[in-house]
Amino acid sequence: MNFIKCLKCVAALLIATSCNSTYTSKKKGYFKIDFPERKYVLLDEPSLPYSFEYPAYAKIVTDSTYFDSNPENPFWRNIDFPQFNARIFLSYKAIGGKALYKVKEADGSYKDSLGINYFDAMVNDAFNLTNKNESVASSIKDSVFKNPNGITGVYFKVGGNAATAKQFFLSDTTKNFIRGALYFNTSPNADSLQPVQDFLQADIIHLINTFKWKN
Repeated sequence: MNFIKCLKCVAALLIATSCNSTYTSKKKGYFKIDFPERKYVLLDEPSLPYSFEYPAYAKIVTDSTYFDSNPENPFWRNIDFPQFNARIFLSYKAIGGKALYKVKEADGSYKDSLGINYFDAMVNDAFNLTNKNESVASSIKDSVFKNPNGITGVYFKVGGNAATAKQFFLSDTTKNFIRGALYFNTSPNADSLQPVQDFLQADIIHLINTFKWKN
């Protein structure tokens, strides 16, 4: 009996203590990410019409498929970041060259059609591809730039849980056009991905600033 009374007293004491204590909510946290030291390597393959510097902790991969479609030329490259489960897709087009385009039919289906790569059309496509994120984006900002080598382009920053938050294109407006987009092989979550996106944004800016055309 004394044992039971003792338990009741302890329980009463715990209840009283918990009622008088101050509850502090804890913010949702994410795992700490250890970022590598920034070092860059020059990509200057003889067959490519361009060159740039990319991070030493990334891998250059020749793109054999681009979102389940075959690339139209051998100059498409991926920049893989295995430790971040991320990839920058680089798709190159020759201005005035021919490529397969998806044309919408009256019944809503699409068919492949051979068309010419007009500069204005490719710029519009780049904006349209970015704006496809409008339904999930909290903001879409674009800024025109000119890199130290005199090459112009547009950089896109997409806020919110978009599939790709960083996109860009560069062109000499007469011969060459290249578009880049950063993707993560995971469900978009702006809060958890933000530190990695910020880290890789600096690498994208470095790529842009060191980019050169060879012709």
